[in-house]
Amino acid sequence: MRIRVAWWHQGEKGTVLLLPGRTECIEKYGRAAGDLVARGYSVITIDWRGQGLADRALPDRMAGHVGTFAEYQQDLDAMLQAAETAGLPKPWFMMAHSMGGCIGLRALQRGVPVKAAVFSAPMWGISMAAWLRPVAQMVTALAAPTRLAHRYAPTTGPDNYLLQVPFEGNVLTTDRDMWAYMRDQVREVPALGLGGPSLAWLRAALKECAALAALPAPDIPAICALGTAEKVVDVAPVHLRMAGWSNGQLDLYPGAEHEIMMESPSVRKRFFDRAAALYDANRG
Repeated sequence: MRIRVAWWHQGEKGTVLLLPGRTECIEKYGRAAGDLVARGYSVITIDWRGQGLADRALPDRMAGHVGTFAEYQQDLDAMLQAAETAGLPKPWFMMAHSMGGCIGLRALQRGVPVKAAVFSAPMWGISMAAWLRPVAQMVTALAAPTRLAHRYAPTTGPDNYLLQVPFEGNVLTTDRDMWAYMRDQVREVPALGLGGPSLAWLRAALKECAALAALPAPDIPAICALGTAEKVVDVAPVHLRMAGWSNGQLDLYPGAEHEIMMESPSVRKRFFDRAAALYDANRG
């Protein structure tokens, strides 16, 4: 499996391991990397398997698919090795968005060496209608041993969200410029696009979220940023997790949607300022 990484070796305070969400690509985080570099940090980020320009497992390139979330930990380990090989400065810090927040929390639980972590709308629970949850669990369990596991999860399909819906009413950002920034990347380079997840991905995600929920919070300083207009991830597990994180803080952004790093300039400044302050305080 071939994955893809990119790094900005431009700050000497340390290196931020930037973990994207589902459907995302390295290019989407170009501006975020610039914000971190401006605050003195180098950055490395990744195209997870099955998205961006990394290898995709299924003939249908638009289906986001893994068999288990342990596969993402293999990708993360390869990313860490790339950071070592490139000589990126230490200490290391984590910044993880959405699905990357799920992958990142597991990485912290298994001892990936970072000094502090910042989460943005982490996927610690799958948002779906109450009636759909038992249906999803049943359907994914029945499909698991068959090729049906490669089919799209309920209510999803091959269309890319950014190209499918208009700015008005989208669930990602309230900032029109950042919406255009994200949309134009996929429109100009269609190979970066991704549609809905496979049934296998959904089953793996439900299992991983449940497994992580049963574990105590890791002993590491953390901030979790969450918009009050969040509609993509399940917010209840986020509030529950941060309430039990002794050296963690839940940071709410009034009116912000899912993409805190792709929100209005004032929201983005607040987010990156607070992230850098946490990293600065934990460099020793």
